[in-house]
Amino acid sequence: MKQTTAIKPSSAWREAKIEKDFGGNMITRISKDWALIAAGTPSDYNAMTASWGLIGYLWEKPVAVCFVRPQRFTRSFTDKSDHFTLVFFDKTIKTRVHKIFGNESGKDIDKAAKAAVTPIVFDEGAIGFDEAIETIVCKKIYFDDFDPKNFLDPSIAKLYNGDYHRFYIGEIVKFYEKK
Repeated sequence: MKQTTAIKPSSAWREAKIEKDFGGNMITRISKDWALIAAGTPSDYNAMTASWGLIGYLWEKPVAVCFVRPQRFTRSFTDKSDHFTLVFFDKTIKTRVHKIFGNESGKDIDKAAKAAVTPIVFDEGAIGFDEAIETIVCKKIYFDDFDPKNFLDPSIAKLYNGDYHRFYIGEIVKFYEKK
């Protein structure tokens, strides 16, 4: 499905420092507020809802880790792209956005158009959405697939049906917020 082409961000976006400007508790923001994982090019991208993720420090770099199951259309975009983004929305539109990006496939519909959000492309070539309030831009530095042989807690296996996540570690190269 052809997606709406991403445009330059509006002037409301500014580069900020994630260490001091990221709003709220990172665990709550990811697990309760959720984010979108987005990857691709301005004319060929996809995004999906994410409620699992990590933000921290690894290999002397600030990093974010995202998880994508093999059946998700976003996975091929994340595999091919040098960058991925974690995109956060405020409470007024997040439910609508996450319902569409979490339940619909970019193979079938233009999710941005259906969710009434404007795709944007930051200077790094990373995809975001103009209606968001914060965007973390990550340069991929590592990926791997979960191996069920390594699950030490048996309850983890119950979360899967053979569709183990690929995880991507990205160096946080920029953090943008709305003014």
